[in-house]
Amino acid sequence: MKHTYRYSLVFVLHVFISAFLIATPPSEGMWIPLLLESMNEAEMQEMGMKMTAEDIYSVNQSSLKDAVVSIGGCTAEVISDQGLLLTNHHCGFGRIRSHSTVERDYLKEGFWAGSLEEELPNPNMTATFIIRIEDVTKKVLDGITDDTNAEERAKIIARHTQEIINEATKDSHYRGSIRPFYEGNEYYLFITEVFEDVRLVGAPPSSIGNFGGDTDNWIWPRHTGDFSLFRIYADADGKPAAYSEENVPYKPRRSFNISLKGVKENDFTMVYGFPGRTEQYLPSYAVEMIMKIQDPVRIKLRELRLEAMKEEMKKSDLVNLQYANKARGISNGYKKWQGELRGLTRNRTLDKKRDFEAAFTKLVRGNPDLSDEYGTILNQYQALYDEFSSLWYNMLYFDEGGSQIEIVDVAWRMAEAIGEISGNPAEDNVKEELERLRKFGDRFFKDYNQTIDRNIMTQILSAYSENIENEKKPEIITAIEQQFAGDFEAYTNYIFNSSSFGDQQSFNTLLSDFSIEKVQSDPAFNLMASLYQTYFTFTPRYNEIRKELNELDREYMEAIRVVFPDSTYFPDANSTLRVTYGKVQSMQPSDGVSYKYYTTLSGVIAKGIPNDFDFHIPPKLIELYNNKDFGRYAQDGDVRVCFIASNHTSGGNSGSPVIDAEGNLIGLNFDRNWEGTMSDINYDINQCRNISVDIRYVLFLIDKFAGATRLIEEMNLIE
Repeated sequence: MKHTYRYSLVFVLHVFISAFLIATPPSEGMWIPLLLESMNEAEMQEMGMKMTAEDIYSVNQSSLKDAVVSIGGCTAEVISDQGLLLTNHHCGFGRIRSHSTVERDYLKEGFWAGSLEEELPNPNMTATFIIRIEDVTKKVLDGITDDTNAEERAKIIARHTQEIINEATKDSHYRGSIRPFYEGNEYYLFITEVFEDVRLVGAPPSSIGNFGGDTDNWIWPRHTGDFSLFRIYADADGKPAAYSEENVPYKPRRSFNISLKGVKENDFTMVYGFPGRTEQYLPSYAVEMIMKIQDPVRIKLRELRLEAMKEEMKKSDLVNLQYANKARGISNGYKKWQGELRGLTRNRTLDKKRDFEAAFTKLVRGNPDLSDEYGTILNQYQALYDEFSSLWYNMLYFDEGGSQIEIVDVAWRMAEAIGEISGNPAEDNVKEELERLRKFGDRFFKDYNQTIDRNIMTQILSAYSENIENEKKPEIITAIEQQFAGDFEAYTNYIFNSSSFGDQQSFNTLLSDFSIEKVQSDPAFNLMASLYQTYFTFTPRYNEIRKELNELDREYMEAIRVVFPDSTYFPDANSTLRVTYGKVQSMQPSDGVSYKYYTTLSGVIAKGIPNDFDFHIPPKLIELYNNKDFGRYAQDGDVRVCFIASNHTSGGNSGSPVIDAEGNLIGLNFDRNWEGTMSDINYDINQCRNISVDIRYVLFLIDKFAGATRLIEEMNLIE
């Protein structure tokens, strides 16, 4: 939409004075590669970059984008002309675990394929390349006016989106998607090529790939060799194909050269990847909800679940293998939100948001046209978030609590099946649903520990009782308070002693002698039904408010860009390909504390604790260190392990290539510092750092630790 306003001299002066409140500083932002030439190239080159925007993103020639890959929630990069992929160990964790057994535990021992034939296939794992990006805003929004209501707007956008994708991908094997940017004020088309045969090539043991464990997660200084290796396979013509023994290593359009030169303070760095989600333009009311409701509830409920898991994981290698991936996923958010809450508080983010909104309001009220267009936005936000916060508080107890009790999840799967059976009572359909449930049970109970689930249930239901208002509690919680005198452990024992959903034998017996009546009388099924029923009472209004907020977010983003036209704005992350850039920099996170920009193998050895869950060091790594057998990967008599820089990263950037001024690979992004985890909402260059594995440590481990020299020989190393 085009807006024309007659600004008074006073208004223009206000804009000039107030723009500093939201101007994007150097290093902040996740930028669309297509727009680098017009928006960022000059600044990047002033910071030390030797490349052009065309070197980074091009559709006319090979560029760095052709070596950057999305692997579903993470990023990877191509590091050889034979389709070798490098990503984080934690990104490959689930695949490594899927190939592991107690007898052959690749998480514990590591895995290194000795040949192409030994590389392990991964069903449902894909590698997605970006072929091109196109601004399709005008086409998508064609026919939409200021008078178009939200429902009609959505229909028009959906219709145009499908038409554009169909036209762009016809007669090709490429895929297409269109994503909204700037809260739906702009739209971009992404044409992709998706490879379906991706095989595990190598991974260090978790004692290297996850060194420091939960203790060091989100923490600097860091000493983690967080990497794993995969390979893309294609058919004989180099095209994507389902897994087949006939497939061959993929020949990429581009692969990264790898620098052995290392990094030093103030070196230019760039991260190229697929950041998941940021929320830089939230109003103060949303930030207040996050700080006072969302993060505290999530932290509390995840802590309960983690404590129950870790207590049993320490007792058994089998339980540790069963719950390693579950605990890791829970812990990642748990610790991140603690850091986020701390950072938002220390950085006075709420006050800064309110200061900006005061400046915004002053400028809007000072211009009649702007006042008519945007004068009520903040009042609307306040009213919606007042109601939304209460709803969200109660729903979080289900999202992070009730629905995470594993026996409740099994019961929900049964409820879905019952719906299918009762809706389609043909005998064949019943058999099909029961067989589907049996297969689900085989997968589920393989990684299930009832003691953990019992402890989680007791703790979560107690939390419901203590923290939810009586009129908003699920009926089952009130019943437990009355019938079991609030003894939630006794109720948990009753559930597991009576239910058919708590172990595989009882579950299979129920399926063999199946009846809907038996299912509906099961106490775990009734617990599930009560929790879900209460949750569903909140969802209609939640969805209504969410739609209203989405529309308001779009209007607010438009307003910010109109009211402060001289400021530069990057679009929030939305899992699409982005470039972020900064410098290698040390930091001072608090008074009297100073962090050096790199860590070393000496630091790994100093942290080591034999047989400790988080800090055990493999004997061979200690031997290499004692013998100073570092090969060509050392600097100043040691091996650099990790480094920090001021690149603005987020979830999804895990595994992203960290690139030097010439376009060479120097590191592998894997984390952020705990003091800066608020960067999804409020980036502060003084507090926020991305953490990367030094590529030389990766090469050292592949070469000297694993002896996988065949992989080193594939790579193009720059001395």
